[in-house]
This record gives sequence, structure tokens and C-alpha cells, in this order.
Amino acid sequence: MTAVSLPPLDRSEVKATLGERLINGLAVLALHLLLLYAVLYVSVKNELVELPTSISVRLLPMLEERKPDLPARPLPPPPKAVPQVHKPVQAAPVLAVETPMAAPATFVVAPQPPAPPAPPVIAPPAPVAVIAARFDADYLHNPKPAYPAISRRNGEEGKVLLKVRVSPQGAALDVAVSRSSGFSRLDTAALDAVTRWRFVPARRGDEAVESSVIVPVTFALE
Repeated sequence: MTAVSLPPLDRSEVKATLGERLINGLAVLALHLLLLYAVLYVSVKNELVELPTSISVRLLPMLEERKPDLPARPLPPPPKAVPQVHKPVQAAPVLAVETPMAAPATFVVAPQPPAPPAPPVIAPPAPVAVIAARFDADYLHNPKPAYPAISRRNGEEGKVLLKVRVSPQGAALDVAVSRSSGFSRLDTAALDAVTRWRFVPARRGDEAVESSVIVPVTFALE
């Protein structure tokens, strides 16, 4: 193999090469910085653009659509008048009716007999008052009820009301206690006595009738 020998490098040339490279690097760096500054400046300036404070909008009136003028329609001709023919009115025939003359009356109304007299109005008889039956007439001689001895000793007193049904002959048909004296012995003694009594019967006018009467019997110690 053959060896190639290189010429020796000059130091001044080496220093010049390094200086050029350094200058070129600085120039490139400065150029990049300038471009970056320009880009930033343009973007910031666009953001700082003032917007308008208000926007006015005005609406323009719409133009009305004009319809084309249509030709007027011709009016129909008026109807023709029909002449009226007046027919003569015929009068209705009048029938002549002959009224026959009234024939003279040939009958005579016979005289009516007089109306019979109205029957007399008979008033109903007035009701006859009823005279009630009596038990206190002197001539009857009705005995007084016997006072029970036991009631005397016990001091029993009271008043008994007896309802008596009297026959037309004056006999006692039925005797019942209407109000008790409060003691059964006194009530029984009054019933026994009055059952045998005689009465003046009730009368309706001149007729003796059956009726009822209340007989009071009092038991009192003297």
C-alpha cells in the first residue's frame, strides 16, 4: 500500500474558518429571532383590533307584489221585461134562491096545570133531656153500709166511689169500684150494701131508661 501524505494545515486558515462559522450561526439565530418576533407581533395586533360598539340593522320594506291589472268582466245584459197580459175576470154566476114565505102557525099551547104546593118542612124533634138516676131519695130506705169491726179497731177510714148500672126498674144490675178507699175491707163492705139498694131510674121524658150513676160511700170514725 502506498501512503498519502496530506499537506499541513495553516493555523490562520483554521481560525478564519471558525470565525466564519460563528458569524454564520449568529446570523441564522438572529434571523430566526426576527421571524419569531414578526409572527408574535402580527398575532397580538390581530387580537387588539377593536370591535364596533354596536351594529345597526335597518329592514327595508318589502315591495308589494303588484298584481297585473285584469280586464273588467262585462256585466250580463238586463233581463227582458215580459209583457203581462191581463185576462178579464169573469164574475161568478149568482143563483137566485126564492125564500118561501113562513106558513102561519096552526098549533096552540094548552095551559099548564098549576104546580103542586111544596111539602111542609118538618123540623126534627128536639132531643129530650135525660134525668139521671138517684139513690138518695128518702122513700127508698137504703141501709147504710156496716163499718167492719176490725177496721174500727185499726182506725181505717176512707171514701169509696162505686159505679152502679141501674135498670129501668131501679135495681142495681152491676156494681164496681171506681176508686178505692185504700182498704179492701171498707171497699167490700160498701159493695155488699149498695148491691142491695134500690134506685130511682133515669128517665128520658116519660120513659124510664137504663143508666149508670156514681155512688160515694164514706167510712169515718166518730
